[in-house]
Amino acid sequence: MDLSDSYKSLNEALRHAGMKNHAKVKIEYIDSETITPESVSRLAQFDAVLVPGGFGKRGIEGKICAARFARESKVPYLGICLGMQVATIEFARHVAGLKDANSTEFEPDTPNPVIALIAEWKDADGTIKTRNKNSDLGGTMRLGAQSSDVTKGTLAHQIYGDVVTERHRHRYEANVNYLDTLRNAGLVISALTQREQLTEMVELPQAVHPWFVGVQFHPEFKSTPWNGHPLFNAFIKAALDHQAANSNLKAVA
Repeated sequence: MDLSDSYKSLNEALRHAGMKNHAKVKIEYIDSETITPESVSRLAQFDAVLVPGGFGKRGIEGKICAARFARESKVPYLGICLGMQVATIEFARHVAGLKDANSTEFEPDTPNPVIALIAEWKDADGTIKTRNKNSDLGGTMRLGAQSSDVTKGTLAHQIYGDVVTERHRHRYEANVNYLDTLRNAGLVISALTQREQLTEMVELPQAVHPWFVGVQFHPEFKSTPWNGHPLFNAFIKAALDHQAANSNLKAVA
């Protein structure tokens, strides 16, 4: 499967991060419709897993399987936009005990909508904006650069510092009504938007997983060949660390 054009900016960001880490990044695309609980173990051959952005229900359960495999196998994971949402759904189902957790984008009547459409918010000029599932798609997206406060003592803070400003292109958000349940189960909400307090970054504590991060934004658009991007640089560094650890284990065995 060749998706080099579909994910051009993402591919380049990974390569930039490879240069920053003095490594050549090998990218393999997998159709998430082919990933099932029975076949997901084939991801064990990789040093890291990235689930990118997207829209629609196609392949969602495969992406959730991939996020679960990365979490349970302690493989570095980066979820971007939809990739953060499927990681949140996976955690809600298998750790927080919300067995039917889902997004209303995929299952409108899900009893546990941990990802949902935000119906009302305040715009930058102070006006109240509203939307629903039947609203015009382009007019109901959260678009452009927005800033978020980052929690100290997190991976997000190591990468970004006190504030993260990144670009967005999405409609659905982590449901604020479930954040406390997810936090109590161990998910770290490491960045929230400054105005609406919407979830921008989630992660697992490093005591639980060496590198597991989901972001609602699109960091690939700010990567450059000269400096890479701090998030991708950290992700590739984690992949290299995972590779080295596995090599040492094989050598010992």
